Amino acid sequence: MGAVAAHRTLVKSLPEVWSQLSETGQLAQLLQATYGEIRVTRLVDEASIDWESDLAQGRVELEPSGFGTRVRLTAIVAETVPAPPARLDPEPAPAPRRGLLARLLRRRAVAAPPPAPTAPPQPVPAIAPERAEQALVGLLDDVSVPRHRPFSRDAGVSPQIA
Repeated sequence: MGAVAAHRTLVKSLPEVWSQLSETGQLAQLLQATYGEIRVTRLVDEASIDWESDLAQGRVELEPSGFGTRVRLTAIVAETVPAPPARLDPEPAPAPRRGLLARLLRRRAVAAPPPAPTAPPQPVPAIAPERAEQALVGLLDDVSVPRHRPFSRDAGVSPQIA
C-alpha cells in the first residue's frame, strides 16, 4: 500500500476549516474525482476526519497553529494485483488408444523438465501516487480560498454620513 501526504498551515480559524471539511458532501466533492465515492467513517470534533473509498482510505488532521490552522492530509492508496496472464498453450489432446504390441514396442519418450515457477505479479497501485498527492494538494488549495469577506459591505454603495 502506498501512502501519500500533504500539509499546510491555513490562515483560517479552526472552526471555519472544520465546518468546510466535516461536511461529507464537501469533502466528497473535493476528493471524488480521484478517489471515487468517499465515505466518512469517523469524526473527532475539530480534530480529525477519517474517510474511505474503494480505492483508498485517509485522514484529515486539524490543529490550531498561531494565526491559523495546521491541516495534515494523508491517504493510503489500495493496491490491485493484475490478473494472471492467460495460458497460451491449450490443454493437450488425449493420445489415441493403441494396441498392445504398439504400446510394448514404442520408445520411451524423454520427459520434458517442468516449467520454472514464475514470480508472483507485483501489485500495482490503483491510483498513481503523483495523482493521489495532487488531489490532496488540490483539496488544501480549495480549502485555503476565503469563502467570505469579513470587512466588506454592500459593494458599490458608499456609506451616508449624516
